[in-house]
Amino acid sequence: MQELITTPAGDARLTRFPTPSRTKRRALLALGHGAGGGVEAADLQALAAALPSGGIEVVLVEQPWRVAGKKIAPAPKTLDEGWIPVAETLRRRARATPFLAGGRSAGARVACRTALSTGAAGVVALAFPLHPPGKPEKSRAAELLDTGLPTLVVQAGADSFGTAAEFPELPPTHHLVGLPAGDHAFKVKKADPPVLDALVAAVADWIDALLR
Repeated sequence: MQELITTPAGDARLTRFPTPSRTKRRALLALGHGAGGGVEAADLQALAAALPSGGIEVVLVEQPWRVAGKKIAPAPKTLDEGWIPVAETLRRRARATPFLAGGRSAGARVACRTALSTGAAGVVALAFPLHPPGKPEKSRAAELLDTGLPTLVVQAGADSFGTAAEFPELPPTHHLVGLPAGDHAFKVKKADPPVLDALVAAVADWIDALLR
């Protein structure tokens, strides 16, 4: 179920994963993709497949630059411009149920920067790129620390953009889950256990706790 929404950065594409017909919607979760790929990312697809049966509608948001067929993501300001109108629209559509903003990698940064201003009730940050690979001195922690909202962070055990152990102390509103394996895309080596099920469980449990 897809639709286009016009933004100052161009048209964004939404793909909805609604709750089953006899399942009451408890929240709406919008998820954005990273700078190196789209909504086909394994973690986003896993959440879209699993969460609706538990009452969480998932909407995967494809940024305008991807919809336009471009290969390189624009500057953060333009990414925010392509996200904010979508988030505001989805918050209105959520009606009486909470609207949650999230994403993976660059999409997590966008959600962290804009969630408070768009009326989100919480943030889901997957594979938050704490720093560029090999450059821990160029920290982006401030974006995460300043969400002003309940925030879940899920990091893979071998993420070159920052593992859970590299994160600074987080405020009480934030919860950090470090997975035992996986790279920035949550892909694991043959000798390691898969982590996507644990990622889905961490997100589902956090949302359940938030909605109580």
